[in-house]
Amino acid sequence: MSNALDPSDQPWLDPDTVPFIKVDGITKTFGAFTAVAQVDLEIFRGELFCLLGASGCGKTTLLRILAGLETPTSGKVWIDGVDMTQMPAYERPVNMMFQSYALFPHMNVAQNVAYGLKRDGTPKEEISERVDQILTMVELSGFTKRKPHQLSGGERQRVALARALVKRPKVLLLDEPLAALDKRLREQTQFELMRIQEQLGVTFIVVTHDQEEAMTLATRIAVMDEGRFIQVGPPTDLYENPDNRFIASFIGSVNLFAGCTLAHNNDLYTIALKKYDLQCQVEHTQPLDNGSSIWLAVRPEKITISRTPTASEKMNQLIGTVDDIAYTGNLSTYRVKTQHGDIVEVTHPNQSRSRGSQLIADWGDTVYLHWTSADSVLLTE
Repeated sequence: MSNALDPSDQPWLDPDTVPFIKVDGITKTFGAFTAVAQVDLEIFRGELFCLLGASGCGKTTLLRILAGLETPTSGKVWIDGVDMTQMPAYERPVNMMFQSYALFPHMNVAQNVAYGLKRDGTPKEEISERVDQILTMVELSGFTKRKPHQLSGGERQRVALARALVKRPKVLLLDEPLAALDKRLREQTQFELMRIQEQLGVTFIVVTHDQEEAMTLATRIAVMDEGRFIQVGPPTDLYENPDNRFIASFIGSVNLFAGCTLAHNNDLYTIALKKYDLQCQVEHTQPLDNGSSIWLAVRPEKITISRTPTASEKMNQLIGTVDDIAYTGNLSTYRVKTQHGDIVEVTHPNQSRSRGSQLIADWGDTVYLHWTSADSVLLTE
């Protein structure tokens, strides 16, 4: 039976649920450079967890510490209640899939997948059974005799995944597992990875720098920068409720406006964007004093664009001129220049197919941009 996490479950919100993996105060330094700085993290059984960040942020170093390939300078790592901090990699219930796949070129698919089991002294009959089972799961049962050079990039990726999973680890660590694939194949493989993880129930920890990939795959994401976690949470929380400007800008596209609070009625704040001589209303649950400096974050798809005013009393409404348009098939992106010279980005879905233009505004048109109080986010840092 699969132990994969049900998407509706959120064990991280239950203080009584024991984490499957616990990282406590992990720091890793290389000379004067700190790669990972006092990181705390709890991951639950059956999660597909993503470590997300730009190159050099510390995510791969943390993954290698979990694998036992690096020893932390300080802190501890527990897996399934056992302290793994000083345990060598080969004794951990963990396997790692590398970005390069590291397949043996002289071995065929079945031999590559069976390699780890043979090293462990697993009986031949059991090896054959387990190899057949995992190759069926990754849909490569007809490829057993092929060598790596006879496979496509996606097929090699699945061989590497099968080799990592055939030993039945409690945790699978994946370092940029889809980076070598083209965009279309990468998108297809993301869903295959999710399907396999759900079937096996193995806890996956994926390192990636691709925001869309993390958003598609993960039950939760930890965004790293300069060796620290900036925010940890489900993809919807990071996108819809970022903690700060860094997260708002890093996850997807966003328009940011500087302002200050004027007044509030319960959780509805009135703010002033002085640069634009504009007042806005935004829902915010944390108490703020009047006059507090804030940032208003609005995602491009939350903004309505029109040639005519759509908001009463000019609340939550900007006026500008269409400066540029990008048509990408399913979406049109409008770059609107305000009278102060700033660019506001708006996306609009192209929902109908017609002979004429899909554009709701053209280059040089004066347009009105409007958003609701629920569709913007107030940030204090």
